[in-house]
Amino acid sequence: MGYNEVFYPGADNGMNPIYGKPISHDVAFSSLGTTTNARTANQLEATSQSISSGAKAVEVQLTFAEIEKAIPRQHLEELNRLRKLTGVEFTVHGPMIEPTGINPEAGRWDESQRQRAEAQFISSIDKARLINPDGNVVVTLHASHGLPEPRTRIMVEENGERREVATGLAVIDKRTGAFGSLPRQIEQDYLTGEKADVDTALEKYNKQKWAQSLSNVNVSLHRTEGFLSDFQEKEGSDKAMDLFVLSKKNPVKYQGELDSMKKEAPELVNVMQNKVNNLTYTDIFVKEAYTGFKDLFNEAYSSASGEDKKKLDAYKAEVAPWIKLHEKDPSKLPEFEAQITKGIRMLDSLEHPPESFKPIKDFAIDEASKTFANVAFHAYGKDGKGSPVISIENPPLGSGLSRAEEIRELVEETRKKFEKRLIEEKHLSKSEAENQANKLVGATWDVGHINMLKKYGYTDEELKKQMEHIAPVIKHIHLSDNFGMDHAELPMGMGNVPMAAYEDILKKFGKETGNIKRVVEAGDWYQHFKTSPFAEIAASFGSPIYAAKNGPYWNKAMASSGGYQSGYGMNPDIHHSIYGAGFSSLPVELGGQMQGRSRMGGAPIE
Repeated sequence: MGYNEVFYPGADNGMNPIYGKPISHDVAFSSLGTTTNARTANQLEATSQSISSGAKAVEVQLTFAEIEKAIPRQHLEELNRLRKLTGVEFTVHGPMIEPTGINPEAGRWDESQRQRAEAQFISSIDKARLINPDGNVVVTLHASHGLPEPRTRIMVEENGERREVATGLAVIDKRTGAFGSLPRQIEQDYLTGEKADVDTALEKYNKQKWAQSLSNVNVSLHRTEGFLSDFQEKEGSDKAMDLFVLSKKNPVKYQGELDSMKKEAPELVNVMQNKVNNLTYTDIFVKEAYTGFKDLFNEAYSSASGEDKKKLDAYKAEVAPWIKLHEKDPSKLPEFEAQITKGIRMLDSLEHPPESFKPIKDFAIDEASKTFANVAFHAYGKDGKGSPVISIENPPLGSGLSRAEEIRELVEETRKKFEKRLIEEKHLSKSEAENQANKLVGATWDVGHINMLKKYGYTDEELKKQMEHIAPVIKHIHLSDNFGMDHAELPMGMGNVPMAAYEDILKKFGKETGNIKRVVEAGDWYQHFKTSPFAEIAASFGSPIYAAKNGPYWNKAMASSGGYQSGYGMNPDIHHSIYGAGFSSLPVELGGQMQGRSRMGGAPIE
């Protein structure tokens, strides 16, 4: 074993085509892009700096709404001139805004909030059009920003098998817009022996909520029972009912009747007044119960089907006349109370009572797709077939709609809504509308964001399945590397994102670099190392230096003449001076620069 093997392992041969184990030699340098600094409104200067690094594609950042508003229109128009002058292709990152209308701070959904988000996105689309009015500029918009993860899942291994387990569920009450999380409290119901999970927990919670709502209506009805029974059992009920009706229709005349009674039968005045007062209280409680009952009936009717729908229809046909009759004739109060009591029993007998809370995923996809489809339609209305491409990005894991199946469903639902508007309002044929929707709506897939699944126990093989699922709708790729634990942004090849496997999958689905751009997001590298990571990215991919794509490659250029034994003999000082090792204090017989007495011979080295 030589001294160099003991002291220093040396370097690979930099001229080896697979030096550094490049991701792929098929990713053209021109298809790799870089981002500008999102923290500055001077995107013109930031873009110029990115271009100076040699990038042929640059993503202009309108990421933060509070900064985007300070970008001058003239800068956007100047970016268009810069694009034409340099031949660099621009893409745009739109503002990070919650598209569903859900406000995490308020803890509820609001349609006006969704409309404001839509207006902000549309404003950004118009700015992207100034940057590239020639059309089809890719604009990335986040699928969510602040939305909780719809279904929190981890990967576990039991009895040699791997399976996903849901540990939390985000839910929403569509009536009120309130939302929150429904965590799995315990793994097993020890009383019944049943396994517990978030779905059964939600089902039980909804049943309890429904029973509680019925109980609240019953409380109001129970208050009336004493009054009505007391009223019906004693003499003078008919007279008291007449007085009660009179008090409702003509309070002045009612008071006159009481005054007359004081003269003719003073002993009856207090009795009649008490009876009328009791009927008045009963009327108040019955109306309160009816208001609650009506809300519950409408809630049940809106989601009912089958036998439940028949029960509700039958009751509606029976009770409707009593409702109208009571409004005209207050003397029908006892019968009205009986109908509400009957209705409560009917609601309690429903086989499938309504769900107060539902999983937030479907609701979020419906609302977000409405926003994105309207934004796409606005863009199409101005530019037609050359309009910007709406590309929906998966946010960092832990945010809402961050997994492949959720993003793909969101993309497909957005396309359907966009297609429908194109047919109805632009009078496109179904096939043409479908083609335009597929062309102008897709996904931006951030490989660093999805890599965070690893902290929940997912493997590279399971991450590859995510890529396979999303690949058909990908329009754009964001490149950032990390170790799967946090939202780091390192150059590719510096973490453990399985990008080589992803490239093979993308190629299988026709997503070669000639079709889509791969934009580098390496904010952590910029922050800590203060240099452009673009050369490192090109080297990690092994991109060809020249357009002919037959070598040399960036991975070889980055390490040319970098072998440990290159130069003059073992441990050359030129190696250390070029490649930065701190060996200057070694004795000269070991390749150092320290003059004086030899540590081996005991005499100075001449």
